Amino acid sequence: MSLHPLKKIVVVGGGTAGWMTAAMLSKLLTPTYQVRLIESDEIGIIGVGEATIPHIRAFNLALGIDEDEFVRATQGTFKLGIEFVNWGAIGDRYIHGFGKVGQELDAISFHHYWLRLLGEGSRQAGDLSEYSLNTMAPKHAKFMRARPDMAGSPLADLNSAFHFDASLYARFLRGFAEQRGVQRTEGKIEQVLQREPDGHISALRLASGELIEGDFFIDCSGIRALLIEQTLKTGHEDWTHWLPCDRAYAVPCASAGPLLPMTRSTAHGSGWQWRIPLQHRTGNGHVYSSRFMGDDEAKAILLANLDGEPLAEPRQVKFVTGRRRQFWNGNCVAIGLSSGFLEPLESTSIHLIQMGITRLMAMFPHAGLDQADIDEYNRQTRSEYESIRDFIILHYKATERSDTPFWNYCRTMSVPESLQRKIDLFSSNARFFRDGNELFTELSWLQVLIGQRIRPRGYHPFVDHRPRAEVEEFVSNIREVIQRCVAVMPTQADFIAANCTAKPL
Repeated sequence: MSLHPLKKIVVVGGGTAGWMTAAMLSKLLTPTYQVRLIESDEIGIIGVGEATIPHIRAFNLALGIDEDEFVRATQGTFKLGIEFVNWGAIGDRYIHGFGKVGQELDAISFHHYWLRLLGEGSRQAGDLSEYSLNTMAPKHAKFMRARPDMAGSPLADLNSAFHFDASLYARFLRGFAEQRGVQRTEGKIEQVLQREPDGHISALRLASGELIEGDFFIDCSGIRALLIEQTLKTGHEDWTHWLPCDRAYAVPCASAGPLLPMTRSTAHGSGWQWRIPLQHRTGNGHVYSSRFMGDDEAKAILLANLDGEPLAEPRQVKFVTGRRRQFWNGNCVAIGLSSGFLEPLESTSIHLIQMGITRLMAMFPHAGLDQADIDEYNRQTRSEYESIRDFIILHYKATERSDTPFWNYCRTMSVPESLQRKIDLFSSNARFFRDGNELFTELSWLQVLIGQRIRPRGYHPFVDHRPRAEVEEFVSNIREVIQRCVAVMPTQADFIAANCTAKPL
């Protein structure tokens, strides 16, 4: 293995994945390395990834980006969680919030105490959402940043993410990367050249005739997967038997109503619709299964469920859920949709881009490459994809809906053993055990399982050591503190007006 450094790094594709990658490379590698990004204005981007989870804040912080500047530049808003409507049953609503739920007592998680009171018919139990500031504040359109100086208060535990215009985020990061030496080349790639005898990529030939050589290539070409699949024939693992949705229509509409700090996901007859509020518009899309619903019906459902006037013609995207069999193959790493597709139900698309970049930086190779690094990168990425896959499948499997063939299929389908084990463990005595570094925590699983009508048969036996009156006082106090915190918070609209209002486009 050569310990000489790589010299030329080529990023193929722009959009969110390409410019997030280029921005981090520019922060960590230039001017020692030459970083070049190739994109074509003729090739559109999917651009549906406008909702995020809190990890994006760490990425922006690593780049040294000011949060208010970022929100202004991307027409952004804030996000405390995701509301799910009509998933467990028609008429149901719950919020998967990003923050704490209740407080531990005697080293036992709060939900065990709540489940005890619920099972005993106590009027003090209430709804699980009443015990988290991240789920109560969005119901009242309230938002503020966490106050770490207020230790012991729920205001210190607020955990937030963003909604933003993905194309504006890419533009923002492009400016960041180019200022730090990344060279952008406009053009369409007509030929990918490979070297003998290992088949590694050696150069790209553009339609203009220009030949761009590289030592290491990062495929951010989206679903086309130009390098990782079309050239290297890496292979794909199909997950549509568990996640049958394979198409989406997306359309922006005029803003309406209060500016809620949450994404909304509303289940329809053969899929679901997202609602993402930005400062200048609302993003909407209908994800559906073409096995159970025609395109015209899917488009009509989307347009019939908008908050305001549509601002464009709905745009269709076709996809296949699943992942590459390898994410790093030879001298090429796939980042973003070129590495796989998981529908944006839990806003994980941009997170997977971020983690692919972070993992690559941690295992960045020498010019000689090392198979041990490649294998570990692929192992960690595969594990992450599969754990997120299981969490998304849960939303479809855990339902009582039987009103359409789609929901009958989802309710009765077999699921991965890794997911069934989690469901069975929770269904028995409300227990969770997080595997390794998987993304979603115990609190995320709790909120979705309870929100979609999976009620455990039991709870931790130590909870019964305390008298019921003490437990009722404990949970009641938490609920009252949450209510007082919501009361003092500003609305999200007022918070943005005071800190990060975007300029009109």
